[in-house]
Amino acid sequence: MTKTNTGNFFEDFQIGQILRHPAPRTITEGDRALYTALYPTRFALYSSDAFARECGLQESPIEDLAAFHVGFGKTVPDVSLNAVANLGYAECRFQRPVYAGDTISTQSEVIGLKQNSNGKTGVVWVRSTAENQLGETVVDWARWVMVRKRDETAPAPNAVIPELAPAVAAEDLILPEDLDFSAYDTDLSGQQHYWGDYEVGEKIDHVDGVTIEEAEHMLATRLWQNTAKVHFNAQAREDGKRLIYGGHVISLARALSFNGLANAQMIAAINAGAHANPCFAGDTVYAWSEVLDKAETAAPSVGALRLRLVAVKSAPASDLRLKGDDGRYLGDVLLDLDLWALIPR
Repeated sequence: MTKTNTGNFFEDFQIGQILRHPAPRTITEGDRALYTALYPTRFALYSSDAFARECGLQESPIEDLAAFHVGFGKTVPDVSLNAVANLGYAECRFQRPVYAGDTISTQSEVIGLKQNSNGKTGVVWVRSTAENQLGETVVDWARWVMVRKRDETAPAPNAVIPELAPAVAAEDLILPEDLDFSAYDTDLSGQQHYWGDYEVGEKIDHVDGVTIEEAEHMLATRLWQNTAKVHFNAQAREDGKRLIYGGHVISLARALSFNGLANAQMIAAINAGAHANPCFAGDTVYAWSEVLDKAETAAPSVGALRLRLVAVKSAPASDLRLKGDDGRYLGDVLLDLDLWALIPR
């Protein structure tokens, strides 16, 4: 009897199935250092304990996306080890900051299944919850992923496609307890623009670009303990290329958004997300954002911006376009991410 894990294939999933993912992971300051080494992030709240305390937090937390990557990575051996591609995200809420010393555990529930017409793959929807050592939810999200079948002759399950909200409602955003931007220092944050300085429909070219190196994305994939074969095994794809982990692109785009959105300090929710085209080592990533909506929050000093964060490859994002006349993503679009960010008012 084999003792090794070959991962779940499409026919192994069942609606309502609960997957408790190994292994819990304790966050350290080393995670912050490596995150900063991998991505050109400069947000003050995640760089300075003193700045974070001025904003009402106990100390500087780990970047929201770093916590998300850790929680997400836990799910890979059970959900997407045999994936062709991660297809999208929805209903993701960041419910409390993660600090060095916190231990993250994740579990998922299968909420949707649909076999593809080719009979070789199917789409699996899961809702995942990452908790800290106190059993408090840190972040939860839904995602769907295309997974290979082990046996193409296995019967297709009854199709169940979950209804997911197009966006997290502004009133459902959860702010960190005691978050207060009333003493916010724009000199230290690096930009003077507040919530009221942004207009719905405004587009911001973040200008800078970063070329992805093979070693960087391999280090990131291992750091988040993401074991999906397509990210580290060149023989897992017919073209012999290792696919860049989608979270790597998300973190690059978020870091690049500092130039123009330096005061959008915290991600409160990810409403939706799509990896529009594959990304490989050697691609140069640029980013731009569009302001989709604005909302007040329960904290008088804190506002929320709903942003579309777009990553493109190979050429600067000067035309700020997403799709062609046919309604399909342009070939250079890597990421289309819809998120809420918290910003001082």
